[in-house]
Amino acid sequence: MVVVIIVVVVVLGLLSAGVAVALSRSARTKDRSRVAGEPLARPAQRLEPAPTVEALEELLAPPGAPDVILPPTHPDADVVEAPVEIEPDVVERPRLRDRLGRTRSAFSGAFGRIRGRKIDDDTWDEIEESLLLADVGMFTTTRLLDALRLRAKETSATEPDELIALLRDEVVALLTADADRTLRMDVGQANVWMFVGVNGVGKTTTIGKLASQRVHEGHRVVLAAADTFRAAAAEQLGMWAERTGGELVRGQEGADPGSVVFDAMAAASGRGVDLVLVDTAGRLHTKSNLMEELKKLRRIVDRTPDALKEVLLVIDASTGQNGLVQA
Repeated sequence: MVVVIIVVVVVLGLLSAGVAVALSRSARTKDRSRVAGEPLARPAQRLEPAPTVEALEELLAPPGAPDVILPPTHPDADVVEAPVEIEPDVVERPRLRDRLGRTRSAFSGAFGRIRGRKIDDDTWDEIEESLLLADVGMFTTTRLLDALRLRAKETSATEPDELIALLRDEVVALLTADADRTLRMDVGQANVWMFVGVNGVGKTTTIGKLASQRVHEGHRVVLAAADTFRAAAAEQLGMWAERTGGELVRGQEGADPGSVVFDAMAAASGRGVDLVLVDTAGRLHTKSNLMEELKKLRRIVDRTPDALKEVLLVIDASTGQNGLVQA
């Protein structure tokens, strides 16, 4: 009985080993088939090709859009990019009429309120207020109103529109009085023009423009760099002298400006110069010590009798009473 049981166990063991060997051979055969590219028993799923760039463009384009021709994508192909047109920046400078917009609105607002009614005390008050708001100043406003009252009485004006017309005539007459603004320059004599003003108003640039005009007219011009305070002021004036054909007289930076003016006057008398343009440092009219320096420069010029023909105040970005106070 024991022998029979042993025989059965051995047979079952042999059968199990045979099945295991068969399964192992089958697995190795499938692996070799994958490596050699043989088809497997289960068919592979079909993969769709990747969409092209043209297909994506056509898919994303809105209905009715025109065809888009794409540049070649080959690495050796020449790609020519279309030039980009850049529109130039056009900067429109404001006109004089635009700069006087606030003054014009002050006048037009007052005149619009007095129209359509009779002339009375309120009418005169409106005109006075409009002139003061326009920064005409109390002195000039009083002068205009006195002249306007006299003209209105002489012409028997009864309507505000008549007052407005008379006021316009008075303003024009005031602005055109002493209208001769020709810069004085006597031929055969020493002529000196001094330029004064606060910092940054353009004194040196104005000198360059006037030097260009006078040299073009055939005069011999000397530019005196009396602004020894501002850094590179003499270099800037020297650039204008080179551009215009004038002559430059300068000193060391930080030197006494009076010595520069003295040398310029000496050079003018020795070289037969027609005109000396004196560039001064920016001076604020409220600083008495700085104004005294300008007076000193003038005294040096006045050593030559009747040499100082013009003192030119250069004003920029200053209007109304501020400019008058500077003058």
